[in-house]
Amino acid sequence: MTLKICVAQLNYCVGDMPGNAQKIIDAARAAYADGARLLVTPELAICGYAAEDLFLRASFIEACDDAVNRVARELAGLKGLTVIVGTPTHGNTGRGDEAAGGLRTKSMAVQQRHNAARVLREGEVIATYAKRELPNYQVFDERRYFTPGQGICVFEAGEGESAVRVGLLICEDAWFEEPARLTKEAGAELLVVINASPFHVGKGNEREVMMQNRVRATGLPLIYAHLVGGQDEIVFEGRSFALQADATLAGRAPGFKENMFQAQVERAQAAIKIIATTEPERGDDAELWDALVLGVRDYLGKNGFPGAILGLSGGIDSALVLALAVDALGADKVRTVMMPSPYTADISWIDAREMAHRLQVRYDEISIVPEFDAFKASLAGEFKGLPEDTTEENIQARIRGVFLMALSNKFGSIVLTTGNKSEMATGYCTLYGDMAGGFAVIKDLLKT
Repeated sequence: MTLKICVAQLNYCVGDMPGNAQKIIDAARAAYADGARLLVTPELAICGYAAEDLFLRASFIEACDDAVNRVARELAGLKGLTVIVGTPTHGNTGRGDEAAGGLRTKSMAVQQRHNAARVLREGEVIATYAKRELPNYQVFDERRYFTPGQGICVFEAGEGESAVRVGLLICEDAWFEEPARLTKEAGAELLVVINASPFHVGKGNEREVMMQNRVRATGLPLIYAHLVGGQDEIVFEGRSFALQADATLAGRAPGFKENMFQAQVERAQAAIKIIATTEPERGDDAELWDALVLGVRDYLGKNGFPGAILGLSGGIDSALVLALAVDALGADKVRTVMMPSPYTADISWIDAREMAHRLQVRYDEISIVPEFDAFKASLAGEFKGLPEDTTEENIQARIRGVFLMALSNKFGSIVLTTGNKSEMATGYCTLYGDMAGGFAVIKDLLKT
């Protein structure tokens, strides 16, 4: 009388449908061998999140369809296994049914796209659910890409006495009362919510509170499957979880790492109980560190950069970015450069060398004095009679930016900038100088 469920909290790559499909296939086979009969993947797992304007390409949606069909084919032999795959879908709704003798022509069709999920079992798609509530705030722009769904999705997972009627929701659907209420009215005994919800400090607890509200409103236990990984400027932290029917926490997966989160659904008379393990919370500072490390690792890894390079100043910002880069990539993939000028204090040299030594990264010193003197000489006529000020200090910053970008172009490593949010907000940073680079690691952290 037990249904074992596995959440494939995995790091899916945008646009790599074959690779994402293989991840799901491998996860399903491993989960099945371990006794699971329902595998749940996060929102849009087959294509990665967020694919942005790729969603507007018919060929992209077709490639997603092909990948889902491949998952269905390759798992067809796993008897009794149900797999939920997050994927975009397309379909046509007709206009002008009376025209052409009641036949609908291709030119009369309106192409629709949905943020959806396919429910697979033994080689077949047994159900498709389209997300009803489309977010259009912060980083979300789903109304640009998708049409809201209208239906509900309830299906049976497991066999015999262990079978459970599962109601499926996608992310924002669970923030509203109606989708879950309608799903319960259709006979659901368990809510499964698949998600891709970007991280900010405290977001994990916010999600759990919102889902507790949904559980209290419906009286149904809930399993929340969440994406993990970095994509451009956003990070998904995982932390999938399960709630009992009384809204207490049944279990939680670790954050910021891939995990096959397992939950056992047991039926005792009419009641359903979930048994799972709970990963302890790490605190806001630890989660923030994990998010930054994951963001750096995935930006470089998914875009194919061989490593990172950054300029060391001896200050706390470059020290922080260096430590994050080493945690994310390993010391062997991080290079540091100190570029002294006439304004460089001795303590800057000392601290920069100490940082590099402690973290065992490559460290080079390249003087920019000749270039700085050349700039001053070229501008001497224009600046005649004027005192030195931030103009000259900004010139040194811009020389450093040119040097770092030259090293990046020559060797392929990406330049990590070291400016924080307070500096960006107040303009206390140099255009084409310390803002030059390919990835701004701490641009969303206040100086404090």
